[in-house]
Amino acid sequence: MDSVREWKTLALFVLCVAVVAAPAQTMNTFWLTPNTGGNPSNPLVQGVDGNLYGTAFYAGSGGDGTVFRRTPDGTLSLVHYFHGTTDGANPLGLVLGLNGNLYGTTEFGGANSCNTSGGCGTVFGFTSAGTLSTLHSFDGADGSAPLGMTLGSDGNFYGITLGGGSGYGTIFKITPQGTFTLLHAFDGTDGASPFGALVQGVNGDFYGTTEMGGLNGFGTVFVITHGGTLTTIHNFNETDGSTPEGALVQVANGNLYGTTFAGGPSGAGTIFVISPGGRTFQTLYNFTGGVDGGNPNTGLVLGNNGNFYGGTSAGGGGSNTGELFEVTPSGVVTGLAALNGTESGGRFPTLMQATTGTFFGTTYEFGGYSCKPLGGCGTTFSLSTGLGAFVTAVPPSRGIGARVIILGQGLTGTTSVTFNGVTAAFTVTSDTEITTSVPTGAKTGSVQVTTPTGTLSTKVAFVVN
Repeated sequence: MDSVREWKTLALFVLCVAVVAAPAQTMNTFWLTPNTGGNPSNPLVQGVDGNLYGTAFYAGSGGDGTVFRRTPDGTLSLVHYFHGTTDGANPLGLVLGLNGNLYGTTEFGGANSCNTSGGCGTVFGFTSAGTLSTLHSFDGADGSAPLGMTLGSDGNFYGITLGGGSGYGTIFKITPQGTFTLLHAFDGTDGASPFGALVQGVNGDFYGTTEMGGLNGFGTVFVITHGGTLTTIHNFNETDGSTPEGALVQVANGNLYGTTFAGGPSGAGTIFVISPGGRTFQTLYNFTGGVDGGNPNTGLVLGNNGNFYGGTSAGGGGSNTGELFEVTPSGVVTGLAALNGTESGGRFPTLMQATTGTFFGTTYEFGGYSCKPLGGCGTTFSLSTGLGAFVTAVPPSRGIGARVIILGQGLTGTTSVTFNGVTAAFTVTSDTEITTSVPTGAKTGSVQVTTPTGTLSTKVAFVVN
């Protein structure tokens, strides 16, 4: 197979279920094209300019994938074509850096060969103007097939690779300048094939999942320190889920929420919650593969109403090609929109919430244009659920005096920025960006921005470390 997504496409089972209508939502879909790139499989990320940026796994001039830009109203444009050995191939995921530039990984390509796809993958960075530089080419020993990164409170990036190392994948750190450090190589017993970006917890450590391996072979949840000490905090047993995917989400009480692609009573995946040390684990919801969907792949996104949002790759109320859903912290699931397998796209949906309150996402397949490997180039969509605007601090944890970016809309004319009530000096860079520093005396809590039209708050507590 050319990618991890292709073997999972074949693994999705055929479902015959009754179609029920999901609650009415406002959803607008735009088709990706061979020019802008096809088959996106990672969430969009909001840039400092207020636009959304994404990666397309295929298409582009040489078929090696692209970085594309989407304006909030749906205008799509190309940012960069990848060219295989030159700068990587088949990009997967982006993350915003403290300098306002975007960084990401390519699953294949680069200077070193690991497989028949022609390369072990790369880490890259690029400006909003599209100037790209390769920061690291994997060589197998330090990992292969990187699947994404997250920005740490120290301003460095922490990421995972699906393979390489001892053959079971790795965890790494890389600075914005390209200094690379291998933190951990999985050996199978502690997990295999990490999948989904890491999330930094309130304690400063990073949490993630592996698709396979561990005590029972069905995947794990782990925590790793900055220094590379890894602890497995849960081994899935198939009954409670298997093949966990997507990034975990941590809430105010420290618990982590996530999804599994498979397992559970119906084999259609689960939603779970786990305490930071793994002492308590609870399956909140078992997907049936019917109208509620099946095989959730995107992880969960925390909305600014305290509920979570996600998507499935199968089932649903449309053509059995996926469903977007909302779930409460107690596990009550509501279907929001069915992916119909045609114009609205389908399979492997991703979600993120922009600071306008609107959710934006992608689907890996379908749409109106044909791309490799099957079922269309995929789509990008917006989903309005009536939630209001907020601001986001990048990164969501820093030390006293450290630089922070605040993203939002309507920031021109801002009169105050506070960290849990402590006033901070700030600069309004644009209507969508403020730069500031964590003020002396600040404690963990909400960041608030007072604009001419009202006060906007972060949806999660900013952690002062």
